Amino acid sequence: MRTNAREWVEKAEADFFSAGREYRARKRPNYDAACFFAQQCVEKYLKAHLIEVGTSFPKTHDLDVLLDLAARTAPQWEILRPIMGSLTTYAVAFRYPGESATRDMARIALRNAGQARQRMRSDLCRRKA
Repeated sequence: MRTNAREWVEKAEADFFSAGREYRARKRPNYDAACFFAQQCVEKYLKAHLIEVGTSFPKTHDLDVLLDLAARTAPQWEILRPIMGSLTTYAVAFRYPGESATRDMARIALRNAGQARQRMRSDLCRRKA
């Protein structure tokens, strides 16, 4: 795997574990952050793939836009499309006052990110550098 792509994967992994830690916190769980980190994990895996295959991408948090680009070289990832819309929302939805994530929202976000992570990580790790 290219060094730049590997760095994106490392950041994605850190975000995934941060999402889980925030969700499972006994004192003061931060469900907003759990949702945000779940979205960030998937975004960074998509960007890692795009870097790995040499595809440029716009500066965006929209997972559907990134998946459109990634699916050109990883069509098997189309199966992940149904979860992209809800995760995309979490890039900014809870960053400011007015709305907050619930425990159920965070649980679903973490589950969806975990499914996407498993698929994308497996495919990326199979690629030869």
